[in-house]
Amino acid sequence: MSNTRLDQARDLDFKRQVEKESGQNLSACYQCGKCTAGCPGAQFYDRQVSQIMRAVQMGLKEEALKNRSLWLCLSCSTCSSRCPNGIDVAAVMETLRSMARREGWVQDRPIESFWKAFLDTVKYTGRSYELGVMADFMGRTLRGWGNVEIAPQALLKNKMPFVPSLIHGRYEVARIFTRYAEKRR
Repeated sequence: MSNTRLDQARDLDFKRQVEKESGQNLSACYQCGKCTAGCPGAQFYDRQVSQIMRAVQMGLKEEALKNRSLWLCLSCSTCSSRCPNGIDVAAVMETLRSMARREGWVQDRPIESFWKAFLDTVKYTGRSYELGVMADFMGRTLRGWGNVEIAPQALLKNKMPFVPSLIHGRYEVARIFTRYAEKRR
C-alpha cells in the first residue's frame, strides 16, 4: 500500500478510542507475537491477534474491525496472560467486537446470534439457560438441529431442564444490562 493510500486509510483517533474503551496502553505492544503463539484459535483466524493489535496501533480501523477473527476469539485470555507488557489483549479484542457491532461490521452472524441468545437468557434468568439459548439461537438463525438427537437423553437426566432455574438476585443482573445499555447511548 502506498504511503498516500495508507495515510488516507488511517483513523488517527481510533487507537486512542480503543485505548480509552479497553483501558489498555497499546503503545506498550512491541509485536513480540506471544499473544498469537499462545492463541488456541489462531489456526482458524483470518488475521492473527498480533496483526489486529498492529492495525489498531497504526489507526487502521477497517483492518482491525472487519475480520472474522474477532468473532472466533474464545475470550480465554491466554493472549493476555502471555503478554510480557501486561496488556489485557482479550479486553482489547472484546472492545473491538463492541466497536464492530456499533459500526455494523459483524463478520460472523451465527456467532453474533449465539452471543445474543446467551446474553438474553442471562439477562432474564440471572444465569445461562441452555434450552433457552438453544431455542433462541435456532430462532435467530433457522439452524442448529445438528445435535438434536442428544436432547432426549439430556432432558431425561435433567441436564437441560424445560424450565429455567431463576437465581436470587436476577433483577440485579438485569440492572447490569440496563446500565450497560444506558452507558452505550
